[in-house]
This record gives sequence, structure tokens and C-alpha cells, in this order.
Amino acid sequence: MQLERMQAVKQHIEDLLNEMITEECQLKERIESSIERRKKELTSLRNELSLDPYLAEEGISILQMEKDLRLALDATLKEKNERLEELKQLQQQDEKLCAELFATPYYIPTGSIPSRSQLEELKEHVRMRSDEKKQRLEVFLKLRNEIRQYNEEIGHTPDSTLEKEALSDDEEPFCLTNKNIEALQTLVNKLQLKKESVISTREALKEKVRLLWNRLRWPVEKQEQCKMNIKGSITQEVTKWEEELLRLEELKKENLKGVIGKVRQELDLYWEKCLYSTEQKSAFHPYYDDNFTEDLLNQHDEEVMKMKLLYEKNKALYDGIAKWEATWKQFMELEKKSTNPNRLVNRGGTLLKEERERSKIHKLLTKLGEDLKRSIESWEKEQGCNFLIKGQRFLDYMANQWEQHKLKKEQERLTKKEDSAVLKTPMKRHAGSTTQTPLKTRKLHGVSNLTVLRAASCISLTSTGTAAVARTPIPVCKI
Repeated sequence: MQLERMQAVKQHIEDLLNEMITEECQLKERIESSIERRKKELTSLRNELSLDPYLAEEGISILQMEKDLRLALDATLKEKNERLEELKQLQQQDEKLCAELFATPYYIPTGSIPSRSQLEELKEHVRMRSDEKKQRLEVFLKLRNEIRQYNEEIGHTPDSTLEKEALSDDEEPFCLTNKNIEALQTLVNKLQLKKESVISTREALKEKVRLLWNRLRWPVEKQEQCKMNIKGSITQEVTKWEEELLRLEELKKENLKGVIGKVRQELDLYWEKCLYSTEQKSAFHPYYDDNFTEDLLNQHDEEVMKMKLLYEKNKALYDGIAKWEATWKQFMELEKKSTNPNRLVNRGGTLLKEERERSKIHKLLTKLGEDLKRSIESWEKEQGCNFLIKGQRFLDYMANQWEQHKLKKEQERLTKKEDSAVLKTPMKRHAGSTTQTPLKTRKLHGVSNLTVLRAASCISLTSTGTAAVARTPIPVCKI
């Protein structure tokens, strides 16, 4: 019985140990199966996440390996969920921005797990779209302010759907597409051109009103008061200036004769500025018409406008000619002084100063003439016609003045030479004639001009710079 009992215990222990061994083997199999399963899951998941394959640590137990694989799988699943969540948020932002900007969203295949590089590219895409939206919004706000300002200035009322949406204060955002931004820019350009056109119209009306004020001789105080009353938007000002012009036109019709007379005065002024000759003035026949009508006034207005444009276009040339004429006149005065015998009485270096001034004026006159010649020749080449003043070509006129001056100088030189020759020839006295003393000669009631000129020509400068009178006897003609 003892042996049987011992054998039973032994059998029981063997069975228990065999059961434990079986359980451990089964556990080992489960762990190994779990390791294989987790390896496959981890490999597949890391491939989806575009991660490098997982490398297990060597020389560890299967329990430790199973634990490491389980932790690695959990970490990979966590990263997958984080990526999917981040992808969801970024895609929502991207879709919203692209819808506002009417752009194409960043493409990631549906159901795929984005890689880190794809997420970074998506982030950059969202950032660029956000910056683009910010820029377009700044442009939109700027354009909207400009549109509002132009509408206020010219009294424009929004008439298009796009303009109404852009100027609306609703919370619904404006679609910031490139097409809409370009359309708003085009609208701003149109409004700007319209404003410039309205301003041009206003200025033209103001100029017409100013001309009528001047022709009707309105007091300055009355003009300023009228300007003060014309205030408001540009369109409103245009309307008020039109009303003022119509009122003045009615007054002008009642005073046509006086108005045409004032226009003729203005025309005379421009004729003088443009150096018109009598023949050129006579070519405008309405100037001599005494039938004062509206048509006659219009003809005078057109002529004044033509002369005004002519003067303004060639103002530099006319100013140069006026300066040349003034310098020529000054030069002629100095030339006239140089022939005056009294100038030879050199007191205080006056003669030397006059000579220096005459030389300076001559150089200036020559320079002005050369500059004018170049400018006029260029003008004539460009216009294909001669530049006329007082009915003749200015370059011929200028050359003729120099030629006349040269001939005059030559004639004076010859006259002086002849007078000197006459003074050096002794004259015979008639029998019975008496010689008068210088005192008696000065007491004569008159002396011929020729005698005085001959006497003046005999005055010369000595080497010391003092005046001396030639000792040649001067004949006296009795009157």
C-alpha cells in the first residue's frame, strides 16, 4: 500500500509537472505567436508611416522582446493617430483658405497616412495660403477704401453686384479670388479716370467762368464769394459751375459789344507778345467787323485761344527775342555814347568803364544771338516753316540789324574821314573880309550843324589821356 501510495504521488507530481510544462510550452507558443503578429503589425504600420523597419535588441528573452514589440507598436499607433489628427486639422484649414482664395487644396490620397515630409509640405502650403490671403485682404481693403473715396468725391453710386458686395458691411467675407481682385482694380482705374475727367470738366468750366468774369469785369470780391459758395463733391461742383456758366452766358449775350471789345484787347495783347505784323493782324477779318453777334464772339474766342496756345508753346523763344531786343537797345545806346565828343573828356575813368560795358554787352548780344539762332533753326526744322516776327523771318531780321549797324558805322567812319580832310585844307579869305575872334564867333545867333560836327571830330585824346583840341583852323559859316 505504501508503494502504491508513493507511486500515486509520483504519478501525480509527474502529471502536474507535465501539465506545467505543457502550459509553459503553450505560453511560449502564444508569446512567439504574439511576437510574430506584432512584428507583422509593426512592420506594416511603420511602412504606412514611412518609417524605417523596427530592429529588435539581440540576446533578450522572448518576454522582453514581446514587451518591446508591444511598446513599439503602441508608440507607432500613437504617432499614426497624431498624424491623422494633424492631417485633419491642416486639411480643414487648407480647404477653408482655398475656398476663400478659389485655389486648389494640397492633395493627399484619401485613406493614406501622411509622412512627416508630407505633413511639413502641407503646413507650408497652409502657411503660404494664409500669407496670400493676408496680402489679398490688404489689397482688397485698400481698393475698397479707394472705391469709397472715389464714390464720395464724384458722387458715384454702386451699380454692379461686385461693387455692392465689395462695399457691403455684412460679416460674410468677400471672395478674395484673383479674378475679383483684378475686377476691383479695374473698377478703381475706371473711377480714377472718371474722376480725372470730371476734374478736367470742372477746371474747363472754371476757366470759362473766369474768362467771362474778366470780360464782364466782375469785382474780385464777388468772384471770391462765388467760389466760396461752390463747395461739395466734384460732381456737385461741376453742376454748380455749369449753372454759373449758363448765368454768365446770358449776361454775356446782353453785353456782347463790351465783351467782344475786351476779347479784342486780349487779342491785341497776344499779338504784341507774338510780335505779329500789321499784315498778320489784318488777316483776321472778324476783328474789323462791327456786327456784334454770338458767332463773332466765338470767332474771337477761337483766335485768342490759338494765339494763347502759340505763345505758350513758343514762350521760351519769345522771351529770348525780348531779351535780345532789350540787349540790342542797350548796345545801341552805348554805341551812340561812343560817338559823343563829350565822352572824350575822361573824368574818373568813365570812358574806360563805358568801353568795358560796351564790350560786355557786345559779347552777351552775340551769345544771345547764337543761342536764338540754334533754337529757331531747330524749331524751323521741326515745324517745316519759318519763324516769323513782325512779318519777316527773325534770323533775317537779326542779320539785317547787324548789317545796318555795320553800314552805319562805316558811313560814320567815312563822314569823319571826309570832315577831317576838309578841316586840314586851308580856306582863302575874300578880299575885304574881316577875321572874327572866337568870342565873336560864339556870339553868333546860329552855327551850321556841319561846322559843329567838324569841330567835334577834331577833338582827340593825347597820350596822357587828357582831352586836347586840334590846332587846325575851323571855318565858320555865317547864317
